[in-house]
Amino acid sequence: MTVKEAAQEIAKSFAGLSDEDVKKLQEQTATDTSYVQLMNADTEIAGLEQQAKAFEFHGYLRSGFGLNSVGGQQVAFQAPGAGAKYRPGNEAETYGEFTFVNNWINPTHAPGSTWIKSQITIEANTSNSANYANFAGGIGNDQFRLREAYVEAGNVIPSNPGATFWAGEQYYRRYYIYVDDFYVLDMSGYGAGVQDFNLKFGKLAVAFLGGARPDIVTNLGNYAKSNIDVRLYGVKVPEGRLALWYDYADAKGGTETNGTIIPTADGADFGIRHTRTELHGGFNTFSVEYGKGVASDFSTALENPTAFLKHGETLLMQENFLIQPNQSFAIMPLFIYQWTRDGNPKDGPAQWYSFGARPEVFFTKHLSLAFDSGFDRVTTSSGLQTGWLRKISIAPQIGAGRLFMSRPVLRFFVTYANWSDGLRGYVGGGPIREQNERPHLRRANRNVVVADFAMNREGDSDEYSGKNRIECVNGADQQHRVRIHCGGFRRVGRTFVWL
Repeated sequence: MTVKEAAQEIAKSFAGLSDEDVKKLQEQTATDTSYVQLMNADTEIAGLEQQAKAFEFHGYLRSGFGLNSVGGQQVAFQAPGAGAKYRPGNEAETYGEFTFVNNWINPTHAPGSTWIKSQITIEANTSNSANYANFAGGIGNDQFRLREAYVEAGNVIPSNPGATFWAGEQYYRRYYIYVDDFYVLDMSGYGAGVQDFNLKFGKLAVAFLGGARPDIVTNLGNYAKSNIDVRLYGVKVPEGRLALWYDYADAKGGTETNGTIIPTADGADFGIRHTRTELHGGFNTFSVEYGKGVASDFSTALENPTAFLKHGETLLMQENFLIQPNQSFAIMPLFIYQWTRDGNPKDGPAQWYSFGARPEVFFTKHLSLAFDSGFDRVTTSSGLQTGWLRKISIAPQIGAGRLFMSRPVLRFFVTYANWSDGLRGYVGGGPIREQNERPHLRRANRNVVVADFAMNREGDSDEYSGKNRIECVNGADQQHRVRIHCGGFRRVGRTFVWL
């Protein structure tokens, strides 16, 4: 019973009573324990509702264990020089991100009032070695990192209420391709800035960002790189919206204690991105970016300081789609081309071509079938690794809905992968590489069973998912790698499988 309902019951009792009786009844009600408890409960509930609005939790998880073709631990398969790998059946570690948000002021971001929040994200990365990893020398032990720790305030300027100010460490306005988990632009790091400043024709973001190398110490201190990042985005153009960005980076050199001279280098990168926000139930993005010098990696990270670093350059082009014309079919294709020079005149350019797609067919609200295929062709700057790698997965799914990004989802995978002679000894790890001595196409030689589920949260194009899986390996054709992923729990051969 609520306080309102209690008052209504009391009001019914007033009918036909004298003023003196009513006064006595009111006195009894005001001192009644049940009434006081109801009042306190309503106050506490209001407080809890406010606290619930103030706190948020978001997260991402994937986990699993598997074996390689000769009985060792599972490894992922990625072409040397490729910036990413196609995901299903190819994520061999346990990885998680746990985000905690506290809204200090105006948690609902109501108009006309300033809001302030703080956010931290903790990353967990394990080698899938043991549930409690505690090995000598720390080899294979779990790793934890603080990836975000910042404070942000909005609605500070009455004439520009959408502009926000932040300082700390954060994932900064990343551009991301979901299918192969590739970040086209990732300036995440430490710094401060303003974003979403309304210019009428678009929005502006300006940030000072940086990072350092504590393993490289000169007479100036730790070798560091600073960036001035400027973005213009949300500009209306035919068929969508346009984004432009420019970044200037500078890394001051010095002299190490052993006398080694670290050269000073700078550089800049710029790019353009077109987003079509509606395309047959999905979207389309196309971007081109070019970077030179210490800005050629499109990040705040620091490359090893060489005399050629200031001459390095990168050209990156990508296009990816999501098309879902109805509730029965969806597809996400992508294309990537990257050209890179390390600045050394003796080395040639490195190139990476990648294209793939993930179509999904929905049979019911919760049952669907996904296909994931990808092809990578690489040439490294040394020319020693040149070739291609391809994979395809078939995945029956149990999901939360009929949309491509409906989460959570349970999947059963069957994955096939192979690669060319030019990549023998460079794909896989350990025994897989050692087997790649015979001169023809090499694949691994086992089956793998796995279960997983995935779920999303809102973010900067980041997928946040949860995965829970155990894998086992059985014999297969000596020249094929097939991964079978499923969910539950039963015994398969000599190993238990979570199905």
